[in-house]
Amino acid sequence: MKKTTNLKWFIVGSFLALGLIGVIYASIYYNNPNNSKPNKASVTSKILVEEKDYDFGSIAIKGGDVSHSYKLLNEGTEPIVIKKVYTSCMCTTANVISKSGKAGPYGMQGHSGLSRQKVEIAPGEEFEVEAVFDPSAHGLSGIGYNQRSIYLETNSASLPKIELKFVAQVTN
Repeated sequence: MKKTTNLKWFIVGSFLALGLIGVIYASIYYNNPNNSKPNKASVTSKILVEEKDYDFGSIAIKGGDVSHSYKLLNEGTEPIVIKKVYTSCMCTTANVISKSGKAGPYGMQGHSGLSRQKVEIAPGEEFEVEAVFDPSAHGLSGIGYNQRSIYLETNSASLPKIELKFVAQVTN
């Protein structure tokens, strides 16, 4: 009985000691002004989105890919970094087009190549997000009303996540 009690106190004491070490480490690490991690997680620049919704109207399943470009603007005084771009479905890809060039294609998270890639947008710079939709990607089950989204995750405090949507009526 005595060995069991001693073992219990040893285990409890070990957990308390580890917890105390963790608290001390966290307080030193996060209160250190010379910490190598940047303190500034987001910037105050603003992203202006001209339109967040687009309607392709009626499109034929065998008509090939359709695309639309959403216009955006960094209307702030600091650069904005687009940290992640992804789509809601494998039938949709997105490209970010800026002065630096074209980045992409980005697809659905976990199902296609790129999603995390830093694209920097300078203050006052206009840029586009091109949506490309393949109406035949789902075969005949894709006929009818389709609604898809493109997501951008940024370092902007005013708009850290942007959702651009489109709809299409896919016909046979």
